[in-house]
Amino acid sequence: MSEAKIPNNPPNLIKQMSKSAIMMSLFVTIGIGILLLAKLLTQEPIRKAESAKVQEAINEVLPQEMYDNNLLKDTINVHDRIHFGTDNPVTIYRARKNGQPAALVLTTIAPDGYNGNIYIMIAVFPDGRISGVRVLSHKETPGLGDKIDVRKSNWVLSFNGMKLRDDNTPIWRVKKDGGQFDQFTGATITPRAVVNAVRRALEYINKQGNKLYD
Repeated sequence: MSEAKIPNNPPNLIKQMSKSAIMMSLFVTIGIGILLLAKLLTQEPIRKAESAKVQEAINEVLPQEMYDNNLLKDTINVHDRIHFGTDNPVTIYRARKNGQPAALVLTTIAPDGYNGNIYIMIAVFPDGRISGVRVLSHKETPGLGDKIDVRKSNWVLSFNGMKLRDDNTPIWRVKKDGGQFDQFTGATITPRAVVNAVRRALEYINKQGNKLYD
């Protein structure tokens, strides 16, 4: 009986496999190229949209006529979990008018809201007076805690012109706690969290003083 011979791989099969591998590599390369191109084309519009959103929020707490510099480029980053409620760096935007300090704008967090973090933007003049306060985002109860939103009530406007001094610290509480800020019917936790967050941010600014403009 003769031995059975094992046929060699046909040359055309090897050729076809090589061609398939090359085509697959080509498709992968093209796909990656398309993704990179899409990212490149959308990156700048996204950045501009985000910058425009930040600028719009800043103008809510600090009128444009109060400064003449580009706040988005005149910034410093600081870390202070106790005063800002986060371990992440906090960006401070520095407003100037004719080269002189005009205001500081920053976003702080009230970590003790009724339903989680409350994000707040604050603008403060060099003398420590508040220019404006706005709640940027929150998850507080509709009809109760959401009155911290200026679109729901004028409560947040009560911070305008306020100043934290050594002799007026006790007033920086809601009325239920002996302070001067109104609480909401059925929702004291939310306004208390906002008042405390604003006070802590002012404590930091008062402590650092004009160094924040350097």
